[in-house]
Amino acid sequence: MRKNWLIDRRTMLKGVGVAIALPLLETMGWAETPAKGGGRSPVRVGFFFIPNGVNLDAWKYRPDMTTPHPRTLMPLAPMMNDVLVINNLRHDTARGNGTDQGIGNHAIEAGTFLTGSMCLTENNESRCGISIDQVMAQKIGAYTSLPSLELGLEPTIQGHCETPKGCIFQSNISWRTPTSPMGKEITPQAVFDRMFAARKTKRPKTQQGPQVDAGQFAGKQEERSLQQSVLDSVLADVKDVRGNVSVNDQRKLDEYLDSIRALEQRIVHSEEAAREAVKQEAEKRPGNYSPLIQVNIPAGVPQLFAEHAKLMMDLVVLAFQSDTTRIVSFMFGNAGSDRIFRELGVTGFHHLTTHHGKDANKLEDIAKINVHHSEMFAYLLQKMKSINDGKGTLLDNSMLLYAGSLSDGDRHNHDDLPALLAGRGGGTIKPGRRLDAKGNMCDLFLGLAARAGCPLPQFGDSKGMLADLS
Repeated sequence: MRKNWLIDRRTMLKGVGVAIALPLLETMGWAETPAKGGGRSPVRVGFFFIPNGVNLDAWKYRPDMTTPHPRTLMPLAPMMNDVLVINNLRHDTARGNGTDQGIGNHAIEAGTFLTGSMCLTENNESRCGISIDQVMAQKIGAYTSLPSLELGLEPTIQGHCETPKGCIFQSNISWRTPTSPMGKEITPQAVFDRMFAARKTKRPKTQQGPQVDAGQFAGKQEERSLQQSVLDSVLADVKDVRGNVSVNDQRKLDEYLDSIRALEQRIVHSEEAAREAVKQEAEKRPGNYSPLIQVNIPAGVPQLFAEHAKLMMDLVVLAFQSDTTRIVSFMFGNAGSDRIFRELGVTGFHHLTTHHGKDANKLEDIAKINVHHSEMFAYLLQKMKSINDGKGTLLDNSMLLYAGSLSDGDRHNHDDLPALLAGRGGGTIKPGRRLDAKGNMCDLFLGLAARAGCPLPQFGDSKGMLADLS
């Protein structure tokens, strides 16, 4: 008869083409000795990019405020004890020599965000730098099924950018090498499938023989049904695991599987609604303005920003909870995005609106968009705080940077950047306060990497690890 303490942290629920990682259970804490990390939760790291700058008056704390927090941060009010507000961060490299290197200011905005490197195009090759999430993935990604997840809410830009050379930079914040962006996934179903796909080998494709495009031989793919579930093929493993864990762990396992099924059904619902919306009406665009970046949402992706964002946030939670990955990058929009937030009463293009010229109406619209982004981030934090993880919560064992690489979109400046750090990093971060950093964004990255188990002597244009995070 097997004993509870033999359940391994790497136990998977397996079926045909499916492998579902388990959440951290009490039982798993007994499988390893403390010297090997038994009983300790891993630290998760997320980088959440907000595009186009913010309304600084609605972001910053001011003596004459009539609310506990600035307007943009009010959605986070219930969570502020878990949030470190970081002021006076800058991206020195993004300011460069006063030029946009021929790729445009918004290409620099996104390209520099996680790399701390000046991006440029030379000899028809786009070059940036390795991003901090990928440096960390190289170190700690081997411990999880997916080294990292790259997510977003808008498709990669093609052909309609700030400059012809800027598309690749405006669409990506995660770079595997200086010349290879990771790309990002915006379709909830594709992310869900990737998270739960069975992985039998980590060998590169070049060792598996010649590659054949199976798509040319594939039959028509059937649409998903609400009656189908990824859980159907792992029921035998579920029964086996339940018989070898405590009552508390059985309850936690049931809640975890229920959350997977509920999310799966929401994704199917959203796909059906999105397909219908695309059939009925193409997005209307105001005036004669040609947007910097056309936001054409593909079929299968929710048309409503909040619905899409919440599905993707739930996938982030699930990825962290199951330890499928410990590193996530997330773009709320492409740099220079011209999404229209009609549901907020904003009829202008996002990027065009940020060139406000101190116009009160445009500044109000920017604030509405910024608040909406904060609402989505607050949704993520509340979900993570509600999930027990070892001796704390999932949020306690995470470090989530919510920030941009522009402060005022009208001036395209890269100093005094908007930045929040949520979570406690497994007890290594002291939130619930404001920190006057007076440092470089890459100095912050050094501190986050070290707390995640990836100490670095230098990164990007760092001058030294940012002090006072603890």
